[in-house]
Amino acid sequence: MPRIRTLDDLRHWWDRHAEDYDRSMTWAERRLFDGTREWIAGRARGRVLEVAVGTGLNLEHYPDGADLTGIELSPRMLERAKSRAASLGLDADLRLGDAQRLDFGDSSFDTVVCTFSLCCVPDEAKAVAEMARVLRPGGVLLLADHVESTSLWLRALQRAAEIGSVPFAGEHFRRRPIRHVEAAGLNIEEHDRFKRGMIERLAARKP
Repeated sequence: MPRIRTLDDLRHWWDRHAEDYDRSMTWAERRLFDGTREWIAGRARGRVLEVAVGTGLNLEHYPDGADLTGIELSPRMLERAKSRAASLGLDADLRLGDAQRLDFGDSSFDTVVCTFSLCCVPDEAKAVAEMARVLRPGGVLLLADHVESTSLWLRALQRAAEIGSVPFAGEHFRRRPIRHVEAAGLNIEEHDRFKRGMIERLAARKP
């Protein structure tokens, strides 16, 4: 199995797994996430940017009237997201893009969303900084991800899993995006952490 060394390597990895991604997420959706997609998307308002839209699993949960833009690194994942948007009758602007370098001006969006994706972005701190940059003052950043567990033995398992997952899939299990949100100067307004601390979701407002 080839190692992931560049952004192109990561893009190709997700292209190869686009067809089976939804199926592979079924167990986690039912047993771990506890309605997190609904929790996140239901709080989105106004002009919304979803970073790393993937196959579009959040699309059905956005409220009516949301003006949605989504970016995704993988062309094949993006194709599936576009097909899902069409089947839902959504007029969403879905395009290729890199979470670490968002192709939008400062203060462009009322809401920025990213779910279960910062674990795979090479530089998650840079991605969070970019999300904060494109968020207008008073706008809301909505994040959810699997993170480092509060359980000692689960942290040990996560550390062991990363021996293979980081070099071969680009996936990290022990990150805490909330730290970067606070470093960016956003105010945490809502915060949940559950499933032995492995799942974390938050809403933060830009001053």
